[in-house]
Amino acid sequence: MQNLSSNTFVNNFTESFDGDQSGSLQPRQTPGVLYSKVMPSPVRKPQLLAWTEDLAAALGINTPDEKDVELLGGNFVNPTMQPYAACYAGHQFGNWAGQLGDGRAITLGEWPQSSGNSWELQLKGAGMTPYSRRADGRAVLRSSVREYLMSEAMYHLGVPTTRALSLVATGDPVRRDMFYDGRPANEPGAIVMRAAPSFLRFGNFEMLAARKEYDHLRQLADWTIENFYPHIKGEDKTLTWFKEVLEKTATMVVEWLRVGFVHGVMNTDNMSILGLTIDYGPFSFLDAYDPNFSPNTTDHPGLRYAFGKQHSIAYWNLGCLANAIAPLFEDTAELVKALENFAPVFYEKYYAMKAGKMGLDEVKGNDIELIDQFENLLATLQPDMTIFYQLLIELPEDLQDEQAITTYFTPALYDQPSSSERELLSKNIKNYQARLALNKTSRVNAQSQMRANNPRFILRNFLLYQAIQELEKGEDGLFKRLQAALQDPYAKTHDEFFVLRPEWANEQPGSATLSCSS
Repeated sequence: MQNLSSNTFVNNFTESFDGDQSGSLQPRQTPGVLYSKVMPSPVRKPQLLAWTEDLAAALGINTPDEKDVELLGGNFVNPTMQPYAACYAGHQFGNWAGQLGDGRAITLGEWPQSSGNSWELQLKGAGMTPYSRRADGRAVLRSSVREYLMSEAMYHLGVPTTRALSLVATGDPVRRDMFYDGRPANEPGAIVMRAAPSFLRFGNFEMLAARKEYDHLRQLADWTIENFYPHIKGEDKTLTWFKEVLEKTATMVVEWLRVGFVHGVMNTDNMSILGLTIDYGPFSFLDAYDPNFSPNTTDHPGLRYAFGKQHSIAYWNLGCLANAIAPLFEDTAELVKALENFAPVFYEKYYAMKAGKMGLDEVKGNDIELIDQFENLLATLQPDMTIFYQLLIELPEDLQDEQAITTYFTPALYDQPSSSERELLSKNIKNYQARLALNKTSRVNAQSQMRANNPRFILRNFLLYQAIQELEKGEDGLFKRLQAALQDPYAKTHDEFFVLRPEWANEQPGSATLSCSS
């Protein structure tokens, strides 16, 4: 175990690629480089609010001492670190945005592992970078709490994700206009240390392609394969790599759908090249099951990033990545073919996931039709997704009467069902029971499978909102309870949070409504 402030870091990325070494924080275009050297800006009084023990143990990092807290707050840099902000581009809400880059994230360095691999450690909210544009590079407590807790919640749910090692209050106010409506206010500042094998995005490749820096593009693709896909060899390694990125991305989105997660801003600069959930902003879990739900108010005109559209956006984003790496191919026919294979890859994973949630032993016969009909039921009835599936696990085998079925699922309903909705529910449940009877496995095994695929605890937005309100008053009771609950999301150990969304949260800014500033 080593301390952050004294261990020897490695800097594979900065030592492998050209960067702007000036250290200037002036917002600017940076052609010809993949990153810019930048130091964190000091804060007044860093205070450790949270530390992720299991991640620290896995990485071999000691509990932070006073010097480490200074590092986590951006006031100290280990001499072996080479801090930088990455340069990348992206499509935002379907439109080409050009150069973006790490506007409020600074990678300190890479924490070495005994295996020879390393993990990138990054401060989010540590001050301006050349890519901050008109912003200050800082982060407020509410957005930092949301990222810290949600990235860890997703990890314990089994969803591919970046991690969060620490949450530090800065002691400095940060001025923000949460909904861009001309009402800025000072909020407490905070910094999250994010951790991942890499924070490379689709946008890193898009930037190089857009600038026609094809030598750098080839270099980055080869470096990415060598470091993160080392099993891929041969002349067709770039194509094979793209296929694996596609497969990982499909897996990630299927996992989002399994637990009811909505990213909220699936721009190409927010898409990990490792298939990790990255950049937690205006996200949400589903309460009522609505495929057209998007928590991001910026997205509301077209609902581009709604829950039920996430797989199609993943495909669209993969198309952008394919376009970016196309210059590396003499003939792009196989690349196009690989991209068009997204649908079969995704749907095979999707239906297997749904079967797991429903306790089906396999996907066979008319199961796809059954699953599609079940999806239509959920979209029509819009029950609480988490509570509905928990009730489905314990569904009595002899439940046949329409009224009895409706009564059984009432704890998951936000609205009283109409007669046609009660009829639809009854019909689907009876069809489902008939299919369960055909399982080659026991009911006990089916229930065990369902419990492993259906979380009982999810980090609902209204809970996050309440925890943030308390923290801003200096109280951390709810924050600590949520921290404990998210580590065991499939068990019945934290049922104080097993509740429908309360009415007050339906319109509450920061709970029901979020923005890209959230």
